[in-house]
Amino acid sequence: MNTERFSREQRARIHAALGDPARLAIVDILVAGDAAPGELGAALDLPTNLVAHHLKVLEDAGLVVRTRSEGDRRRTYVRLEPDALGAIATPAQIAAERVVFVCTRNSARSQLAAAIWARRSDVPAVSAGTEPAERVHPRAIKVARRHGLDPSGWHTSHLREVADGNDLLIAVCDNAHESLPGDRRPQLHWSIPDPAPIDTDAAFEAAYTELAERIDRLAPADTRSKG
Repeated sequence: MNTERFSREQRARIHAALGDPARLAIVDILVAGDAAPGELGAALDLPTNLVAHHLKVLEDAGLVVRTRSEGDRRRTYVRLEPDALGAIATPAQIAAERVVFVCTRNSARSQLAAAIWARRSDVPAVSAGTEPAERVHPRAIKVARRHGLDPSGWHTSHLREVADGNDLLIAVCDNAHESLPGDRRPQLHWSIPDPAPIDTDAAFEAAYTELAERIDRLAPADTRSKG
């Protein structure tokens, strides 16, 4: 955490907000992935009014923000603020034989995520889509090469052809997270905006950057990671 960006008063509010066990538990969940308020309540067995109260305290302290789903616009997801994360977050505990990154088209975010993961961890990673496109997006290939990744073997696949029951599913797409049935719902959800509708190099670069930051937080938690 770059403390120069935070006043002493702001830093004190961050630590004070975490003085409640329920709020600390919310942060622990959000270290690994984003969650809707209802999902947080279910995970922690908290009523709606308490979840709302705790989230307001965390928001006021600058620890979390809400984003609206790109799929069901009635839904919102809560995510940690990366700048405040370094000083307060406990490492995510992940144990998996393989990671499957999932998005709708399997044409950009999930492909990039699997390739970035492969550079960070010894745990195998693949990607898949719920409605795969015919090809990987050219801008995803471009940004991959810019960062030294090799997209030459990339192709799109359907989730049912790739995943099995022992995989850790990580949805990097709101639509994929919301459309999968409960028994195949990803264990983790990263609400990362789809760069394809904007279709600029900058949008794809932003998606790459966020994926890399999240993978850096998650991959070192596995004992087999490369560090």
